[in-house]
Amino acid sequence: MNASHHLVIIALLSAAVQSGTILLFPTIGEIFAERAGILNLGVEGMMIVGALIGFIVTYVTKNPYLGFIVGTIAGGLTALIHAFVSITLRGNQVVSGLALTIFGLGFTNFYGQRWINLKLNVTPSVLPIPLLSKIPFIGPIFFKQDALVYTSYIVAIVMWFILYKTKVGVHLRATGQNARAADAMGVNVYATRYWWTFFGGLLAGAGGAYLTIGYASFWLDGMTAGRGWIAIALVIFAMWDPLNAMIGAYLFGGIDALQLQLQAIGVTIPSSLLNMLPYLLTFIVIVIATLVVRMKHISAPKELGIPYNREEK
Repeated sequence: MNASHHLVIIALLSAAVQSGTILLFPTIGEIFAERAGILNLGVEGMMIVGALIGFIVTYVTKNPYLGFIVGTIAGGLTALIHAFVSITLRGNQVVSGLALTIFGLGFTNFYGQRWINLKLNVTPSVLPIPLLSKIPFIGPIFFKQDALVYTSYIVAIVMWFILYKTKVGVHLRATGQNARAADAMGVNVYATRYWWTFFGGLLAGAGGAYLTIGYASFWLDGMTAGRGWIAIALVIFAMWDPLNAMIGAYLFGGIDALQLQLQAIGVTIPSSLLNMLPYLLTFIVIVIATLVVRMKHISAPKELGIPYNREEK
């Protein structure tokens, strides 16, 4: 392999990490919502709300980090709609999540018209990490990124630690496995589910905001393009584990980056077929992940999607 090929591969894998970051945030968020027993199919809606709000704030203030924060919060606030319907009203979580996606797409279609095709003048700067960025091959891929990508690394590691090594994680897992037993232990099931649904929305908003601020730097209607659904599929691939989510997110990010690279160099494969690759891979991953989950006897949280009613005996 000559030097030019080596550089091309590094550039492709670096782009895969960037693209994967868009998926990593919402995947981790959905993992924690589901661990609490809440199935939220509104990830796409929360992501696109975060994408639009983050873009608008960045465009107006010229501050991508402020835009990212506000876009993240917008995703969390959107998730509270689902939390209210599914936890307080004990509504059907599938219907509520689908409605949230439709709401998000409609909201951004209406309010995003004037922002279409506008380009951001400022984006997060690449910040090479001293020493780590000098590691051959791995360094330029993982440690020559912007601060928001590094934030995703930290989120994945910290959330893994919280899930498996803290009392908060024990309470969270108990709530998703047996809410009544968790209640008997003194865990506030309603508050736990509300918080982690909101948290899932925050990370979905973060993924959407990174899409328009750090990855594409422009706004188009419907530009999340099904990434929210891929994030939901990745939850199964990751077997509800934040570190596994990194593998899945970067795998899909690589496919996305590859199809963009192939289009850029003028490969004769039709662009519509290339655009289909990430979603074709989604089907394959779901099948493989389902088989692995069954072989390892890993199951979804037992009370996933089941409303909790404290008064029922």
